[in-house]
Amino acid sequence: MAAPYELIYYTGVPGRGEHVRLILEEAGAPYQDTQFLSFDEARKNVTNWLGGGGHGNPPYFAPPLFKHGDLVISQTPNILLYLGPKLGLAGSRENDLYRVNALASTALDLLCNEVHDTHHPIAVMMPYEEQQEESKRRSKYWVQNRLPTVLAYWQRVLKNEGRGSGPWLLGDTFTYADLVLFQCLDGAYYAFPRALKQARESGKYDKVFKHREDVQARPNIAAYLASNRRQKYQDWGIYRHYEDNDVVAE
Repeated sequence: MAAPYELIYYTGVPGRGEHVRLILEEAGAPYQDTQFLSFDEARKNVTNWLGGGGHGNPPYFAPPLFKHGDLVISQTPNILLYLGPKLGLAGSRENDLYRVNALASTALDLLCNEVHDTHHPIAVMMPYEEQQEESKRRSKYWVQNRLPTVLAYWQRVLKNEGRGSGPWLLGDTFTYADLVLFQCLDGAYYAFPRALKQARESGKYDKVFKHREDVQARPNIAAYLASNRRQKYQDWGIYRHYEDNDVVAE
């Protein structure tokens, strides 16, 4: 469709909408973004679209929302699944799209949802201050037990000879799964800088940390990260840094 791509999301933090921005930026695809609205304007815009956009689009539960012509869809993996083939970032072999989607969804599970739950272990709607002790305990467990497991998994993916040569998750073919892993690891760095520094210096996950650097160095991504379109992490989004939670593994 010749209609513009439109990302409908909150403003002020990268959030889950950042994965959509990254795929569009990597592809050099023009898009409209609500991030330059005021916070209240962006929230109102999101609320309006959550109510349903007509043309057979149902109400959705939460952003990010993505509009392309008459189509409005939600859920980050679903939006990426829609955009990947259109932007040439879904692999080159038959059925690669589903391999890419599996890897992207796994990164979101392990390094987005789980990291979010370290600062909201009891309830999403409960303020952090009311679950601070539980958050500290959850964070310590995550750093000690889950983070090594997660990093070891991605190291194994990147060492898998079956993917072929090349630095990317599918060998020499760059896909949106690489962007998702980059963003998730970047957010985890903000939340747990001491733990990630320790993991990097261990030398056990060299391919994972090299992968992050390689994605960050891609020309379109590097330009985007240096621009005002890249929003800064703040302590009300998915990735939050709390000094008490930033522990290292024993």
